Amino acid sequence: MLSVVIVGGLHADARKAAVERLLADVPGSVVLHHDLATAAAGTVVRTIRDASGILAAGEAPLVNDCACCALREDLVPELRRLADDGLTRLAVVELWDSVEPKAMAEVVTAGGLTVTGVITAVDPALVLPYLGNGDDLAERGLAAAATDQRTVADTFARQLEYAPVLAVADSEAADDEDRELLAQLHPTARQVPIGHAGPGVEPGVRADAQACARSPLAAAALAGFDVEAAAAAQHPACALLPAEADAHGVSTLVWHRYRPFHPERLYEALEDITCAAARSRGRFWLADKPDVLLHWDAAGGALCVESAGPWLASLPDAAWEMVPPVRRAAAAMDWHPEHGDCCQHLVFTSPALDRDGLERLLEHCLLTDTEYAAGRDAWKRLPPAFDTLLEV
Repeated sequence: MLSVVIVGGLHADARKAAVERLLADVPGSVVLHHDLATAAAGTVVRTIRDASGILAAGEAPLVNDCACCALREDLVPELRRLADDGLTRLAVVELWDSVEPKAMAEVVTAGGLTVTGVITAVDPALVLPYLGNGDDLAERGLAAAATDQRTVADTFARQLEYAPVLAVADSEAADDEDRELLAQLHPTARQVPIGHAGPGVEPGVRADAQACARSPLAAAALAGFDVEAAAAAQHPACALLPAEADAHGVSTLVWHRYRPFHPERLYEALEDITCAAARSRGRFWLADKPDVLLHWDAAGGALCVESAGPWLASLPDAAWEMVPPVRRAAAAMDWHPEHGDCCQHLVFTSPALDRDGLERLLEHCLLTDTEYAAGRDAWKRLPPAFDTLLEV
């Protein structure tokens, strides 16, 4: 059976090194890569290669003027062809720079193929520069479509946080702060050094078994991957957010409160809160929209706020049976006798984080005792400062 591992990341040198390592360590492996740099000319260039060189090359036409759409349409048929020929043990899907692994993992799985690993390759010395880069991908020649409005920072953050495995380059420029930042941003990730290619296969030993024994990266590529669990870990309602940490000049502040935000005060403070940390994320609620779970996602000095649907507390009991168990479990952990799962759960990670100043600013944005005591009917009459941001 063909195993598929997805290797991505904006750190191109680290990504290419991880791919070469897998080719060297897993006999019978091939790499599929779709180069989206030619999309402006109307095509996407596909190459398939093994450790000896290019086996095949071709072009896939754009679909709806979207390079990523062309990748989706072309990738699964190519993988199925490799599965049918029975000669390939591992297909390494090397994503183009700004392509995010979540969409590709879901496409491959929906196509009836088995994703056994998702890996994001990183250079620790580049984590902070990329996380702080608010440039549009289009400005850097990295947009996947004419309508692509993502930034370098938010794209890198999603690439980093989705993958359960990080292939880490041995960077001489990286220091303890860089490595600590990487660890705090994704504390549950398995970090695997890319290193050098492993030794060859010994006679009489299964190639995949030996690769796993001698290469941590190969083991990670073949370990297995749960698409549904990975999606749940990113969903605003039940995301597995980092815990409190403070080491090597890097801090993670977990700010958890049950009182709602005053919409105007929070809106006025958005820039200061967003710029206080290299990365912040989580869920929150506004007094004028008490039934709406809001998603906070900030990187590179830019903030995205969007509705993630209703809080469970606002749903009728009958609707709970349609809610995934992981969502109900997350709600139970945050349950408040008066507000249910409505809460502020925001996490800020950054070098030189002013924890006290940030906490004071956030506390200032909550309802005062008097405002809180007025009750929900009064809250809903507060000025709707977020309507434009939420496109209500």
